[in-house]
Amino acid sequence: MNKFDSIRPYLDEEVHEVLVGLSNNRRFLKMLFATGEFKGIRYLPFSRKILSHLLKNKIKNVHDVSTYQDLFEGIVSNVVKTTVNNFSVSGINKLDPKKGYLFISNHRDITLDSALLNLSLHQNNFNTTYSAVGNNLLNEKWASDLMRLNKSFIIDRSDKSKKDIYKSLTLASDFIFDKIRIQNESIWIAQKQGRSKDGNDYTDPSVIKMIHLNSRKKVPVDQYLNSLSVVPVSISYEKDPNDLLKARELYLTDLNQTYIKEPKEDLQSISDGIRGAKGDVFLNIGDEINFNTDAYEACSDKITKEIKDLYKPHATNYAAAIIQGKKTNENIYSADDIDGAIEYLKNRMKTIPEDMHPYLLNQYANPVL
Repeated sequence: MNKFDSIRPYLDEEVHEVLVGLSNNRRFLKMLFATGEFKGIRYLPFSRKILSHLLKNKIKNVHDVSTYQDLFEGIVSNVVKTTVNNFSVSGINKLDPKKGYLFISNHRDITLDSALLNLSLHQNNFNTTYSAVGNNLLNEKWASDLMRLNKSFIIDRSDKSKKDIYKSLTLASDFIFDKIRIQNESIWIAQKQGRSKDGNDYTDPSVIKMIHLNSRKKVPVDQYLNSLSVVPVSISYEKDPNDLLKARELYLTDLNQTYIKEPKEDLQSISDGIRGAKGDVFLNIGDEINFNTDAYEACSDKITKEIKDLYKPHATNYAAAIIQGKKTNENIYSADDIDGAIEYLKNRMKTIPEDMHPYLLNQYANPVL
């Protein structure tokens, strides 16, 4: 037994068996049909058996994590090819392929934020990251399997006693330390729990506190973060396929002072995020941060500033602010670009109640205000 067995990704010797299980999982096969990728066989007799057979043929030679990563790279590359106009990456040349990093990123899409970073790393001959994922996304066995196959580790924030939560978070902190300092691997983690649904990218001090749990009684937080080689990452999407769902959630939260997700809502967001048109996508990797203050708030603020400075805006960001009559940072886009973005956003606004319009526009406008 390894101390990390309850949260770790799958090991090489587990990969093939898990993939075979997925190819037989009715819920997983149903999800694949729902993506629209298998229209040619969806309505044939015994369609599930046909798809299961196709999957087994595709995975017959996949027996370790590295080979699965190669397969996954092809899947993510196809997502970029079919749903992204231009995928731009900067800063990857600053990284040392022999070194492990703690990538702290803003968070817009449940799966693609880390997947697009890993695609870029893989294509440039870097090891891909171990990515932190909340246990709220693991309600479906097939979803849990997919994430753990792709080097995701679990941060358990479920409703338990304070003692159990502390134990779970400490285990995640230990895992992060072990991967970066002992095994020289890299970690991806979002700057706060959950996606930013209003476009405001800030780093939650509680995330920094969790990371520090491994050594909080022995090493000051700034020294500890410096030892983990923290690198800020910013990702921006011209079009967010989940913008309407985010607007609805924020509106209902303000209206009712609470929001209860519907069953499988996160899985729907994952599917929509993968399949939906995203326009241009910018991924910017910053310089390694040097921390010099032993205070969680100050460390969090420093990460926030770095991520915001890295954020590369789109015409949709400025267009949303213009529709609302708000002043923005300097606009770098042409009048035609802005007009096209305004038209796009107004068409999105037509599909939701007027009361939700500010919540839709704010998530685009806030990064440039």
